[in-house]
Amino acid sequence: MTTKQTFATRDDDIDLRALLGTLADNKWKIITITIVFFLISVLYAILATPIYQASASVQVEQKAPTLPGMDDLSQSLGISTSQAITEIQLLTSRKVIGQAVENLKLDIEATPKRFPLIGSYISRQFVADHPGEIASPVFGLSRYDWGGSQLDIFRLDVPADLLDEKLSLIAGDHGAYTLQDPDGNVLVNGRVGQVATGNGVTIQVQSLQANPGMRFRVVRHSHMDTIAKLQKDVEAEEQGKDSGIIALTYNNRDPIVATNLLDQVTSLYVRQNIDRSAAEAANSLQFVREELPKVKQELDHATQALNAYQLKEHSVDLTMQTQSLLDQNVSIDTSLDQLKMQMAEVQRHYTPEHPEYRSLQQQISQLQGEKGALQHKIGMLPNTQQALLKLTRDVTVTGQTYTNLLNQAQQLDIARAGTVGNVRVIDQSAVNLAKPWWPRALWVIPGGAVLGLLAALAYIFLRQLLSRGVEDPVAIERLGLPVYVSIPLSDTQRKSALRIGHRSNSHQHLLSLNAPADMATEALRSLRTSLHFARLETRNNVLMISSASPGAGKSFVAANLAVVMAQAGQRVLLIDADMRKGLLHRMIGGRPENGLSELISGQVEPSQAIRTVNGVSNLLYISRGKIPPNPSELLMHANFNTLLEMLRPRYDLIIVDTPPVLAVTDAAVIGHHAGTSLLVVRFGINQVREIALAKQRLEQNGVPIKGAIFNLVEKRAAGYYAYAYYAYEPSKV
Repeated sequence: MTTKQTFATRDDDIDLRALLGTLADNKWKIITITIVFFLISVLYAILATPIYQASASVQVEQKAPTLPGMDDLSQSLGISTSQAITEIQLLTSRKVIGQAVENLKLDIEATPKRFPLIGSYISRQFVADHPGEIASPVFGLSRYDWGGSQLDIFRLDVPADLLDEKLSLIAGDHGAYTLQDPDGNVLVNGRVGQVATGNGVTIQVQSLQANPGMRFRVVRHSHMDTIAKLQKDVEAEEQGKDSGIIALTYNNRDPIVATNLLDQVTSLYVRQNIDRSAAEAANSLQFVREELPKVKQELDHATQALNAYQLKEHSVDLTMQTQSLLDQNVSIDTSLDQLKMQMAEVQRHYTPEHPEYRSLQQQISQLQGEKGALQHKIGMLPNTQQALLKLTRDVTVTGQTYTNLLNQAQQLDIARAGTVGNVRVIDQSAVNLAKPWWPRALWVIPGGAVLGLLAALAYIFLRQLLSRGVEDPVAIERLGLPVYVSIPLSDTQRKSALRIGHRSNSHQHLLSLNAPADMATEALRSLRTSLHFARLETRNNVLMISSASPGAGKSFVAANLAVVMAQAGQRVLLIDADMRKGLLHRMIGGRPENGLSELISGQVEPSQAIRTVNGVSNLLYISRGKIPPNPSELLMHANFNTLLEMLRPRYDLIIVDTPPVLAVTDAAVIGHHAGTSLLVVRFGINQVREIALAKQRLEQNGVPIKGAIFNLVEKRAAGYYAYAYYAYEPSKV
C-alpha cells in the first residue's frame, strides 16, 4: 500500500523569496529614504545646538554613632552602613534644589532669538576679538542674534497670567529696552541697572549686550515647576554598591549654567549636612548633660555608703570568690546601663516596632536573666561579703557610667562646634567644552542612517501588508475569471497617462500608434488573438470593456485594443459609453460634444456623431457627448438598443467603454446588449473582494463575464509577473 503525502503551504509561512523580491523591487525607495535620513542626520549633527554635561561627585562617609555601642548594634542587625540612598534624596530635595534656583535665578529664562535652523550654528561660529563684541546683523536682520548677544536679568516679577508665557525683550540704544507680552503689547520700558515697573511687571536687567532691535525671549517660570523640572534633570547615582560615592550629572545648553547649578547643589548639600550633624550632636549633648548630674549624685551616694560600711566593719576586704562575682556583676550592670542609655536614644528616633528597638529589648532581657542567676550565687555568700560586694559594685558601675558620659559629652561638644560633616565633595563641577554631550556625530549620523533604513523597510512592508491589491493572475482565475492577457506597465504608457490627465485634447495619446513595439502593445495583440477565438461562440459582435472601480485603465485598454483590431484589417467602432467621466476623446483627440448622449436623445444624426481616427483607417469612434443629468435612463431607452441594432451590421467589432461596475449601474445595462464582456483588473490596486463583487453584481443582472484583463502589471523580482513578458525588438543593422 502506497501512502501519498501532500504538502500545503500555510498562510503564516514566510516566503523568503517573495520577501527578498519585495526588497529588490523597492530598492531605490529604500536607498532614497536612507540617504534622506542620512543627510538629515548630518545636518542635525552640524546645526543642532550642543548640550553640555556637567558632572560632580560627593562621598558619604559612615556616620559615627551618637552613643557608645550604637555602631555595633547596627552591624549586629545587618543594617547597611551605606547611606547613599537617603543622601541621594537629600541631594535632589526641594530644599537644596530650591535654594540653588533662587541663588542662580533659574526660574527666569532669557534666550536670544535666532534665525530659524541656521541661526544657532552661525552664532556659535562667531569669535569676538575683544570682550563684549557683538556680531553685526546678517542681511540687515537686526532682530536676530548672530553671535555675542547676552542678557542677564536680576529680577523679574510678573502677574500669574504671565507665568510661563513667552515675553519679548527688544534691545534699544544705550542700555534701553522694551518688554512686550505675547501679543506684542508693551508691558514696560526700562534701562539696564534700573528697576522698571508697569502693568503688574517688575524687572531689573543687570546687563544687556545686543544690537538695537535685537529680540530676546523672556519667560518667568513658576518657582515650583522649575524646582520639579530640575529634580528630574539632575541625576544622582551611587558608584558601586555601598561605596558611599555619589555621582551627579546635569545637562544644559549653557555650560556655565550647568556647572554653576551642580556647584550650588553640592555646596548647599554639604552645608546642610554639617548643620544637620551639628543639630544632632547638640540634641545628644543636651541629653548627656541632663544625665551627668544624676549619675554623679548616684556615684557620691554609692561612695559614701561604701566608706560608711567599711568604717563600721573595720575595713573588711573582699575575698577572691567575691571579687570574681563582683567583676561579673559590674560587667553586666555596665552593659545594662549602656543599653538603657541606647534605648533612651533609640526611643527618640524610632517606634517600639523598629528592629533596633526590639534588639535592645532582647539584649536587656538576656542580661537581666544573667544578672538574676548571678544574684543567686551572691545570695550564698556570707552576709558581710554580700553587703560589701553590693556597695563596691554600685561604686564601680556608677563610676564607669559617669566616666563614659563625660567622654561622650566631650566628643559631642567637639562635633557640635566643628564644621565637618560626614559628606565631602570629591570632584568639583566641571564641563568638557571640547566635547559636548549631545549631539555626538559618531552616534547621530550612523544612527540616522540605520533609522532611515528601518523606516524605509517599515514603510515598504507596511504598505505591502495594507495593500491587498491583486498581484498574481492566479488570484483572479480562482474567482472563475480566466485571464486573457496581462498587460505590463511601460514608461511610455505612464507618460501618456500624465499627458491625458493634463486635458491635452489636441493630440492623440494612443500607445498602439505611438509605440507599436512596446511590450504593452504586444500584450494587446495577444489579447486580439485570444478574442478572435473567444468571439466565435458569442451572440453578437459587441464587446463591453468595464472594471470594478475607477482607475483600472479600462479606457486605455478599450482604445488601444480598438487600434490593434483595426490594424488587423477589421472594421471597428469604439463607443465611449461612460457619459459621466469618459476620457476616450482625450486619447483619440477632439472634444466630447456631439457624442453618444446627443445621439441617443436624437439631437444629432449618426453621421454627425461617428468620427474617424487619424492614423487608423478602419477605426471610428463615438465620444461620450455632453454630460446628461440621467445617463442610466438614457442607456435604458429604446433608442440605445435601436442604435446598436443599426450599427452592428456595419462593423466587424463594436467596443463599448463603460463606467465602473461598482460605481453605477450603467455597465449592467450595457452588458445586456453585448455578446462579450470583459473586466479590467489593475495590478496592485483592485482587491479580490471587489473583483468578486463586480462579477457577482453583473451576473445577478444577467450579464456573464467572459474573462479578465490584468492591466498595468509591474515588473517584480519574484513571482509570475517577473517573467510574464520580455522585450523582443528587431535588431538594429
